[in-house]
Amino acid sequence: MSNGLPSAVLFACTMNSIRSVMAAGILKWLHGTRIYVDSVGVRKGEPDGFAIEVMDEIGIDISRHRPRTFEELDDDNFDLVISLSPEAQHRAVEMTRTFACEVEFWRTFDPSILEGSREMRLDGYRQVRDELMKRLKARFPAVSTPRL
Repeated sequence: MSNGLPSAVLFACTMNSIRSVMAAGILKWLHGTRIYVDSVGVRKGEPDGFAIEVMDEIGIDISRHRPRTFEELDDDNFDLVISLSPEAQHRAVEMTRTFACEVEFWRTFDPSILEGSREMRLDGYRQVRDELMKRLKARFPAVSTPRL
């Protein structure tokens, strides 16, 4: 871990269509290529239009993301797995049996269960996005680059 940052982070949630995708998009936006970032789900969901829309509001494009499962991971060489749902936490802990990595559980609300108007539902997604942004900025602080 250079600069105190892990070199590879995996975000995991239930369907890999909202929470883990948002978290991965935000971390990539915050740190660019300094950290390898990926995301998976316990099961494969479908791309979520509300998630795409609220991320687009802050200038992060997740529209090309295609949900994947743990079994579809190209690489399992992660320093840190951050699970965002209880199901994903269970799978992340199972992963530690076969390779060494840290696991953190960030219980994160699933906004897809919200009902109501389009605007009410979008507000729920925005709350999840903003909470993830806050946690990610705190957990992975910006690295200042020395001026030459």
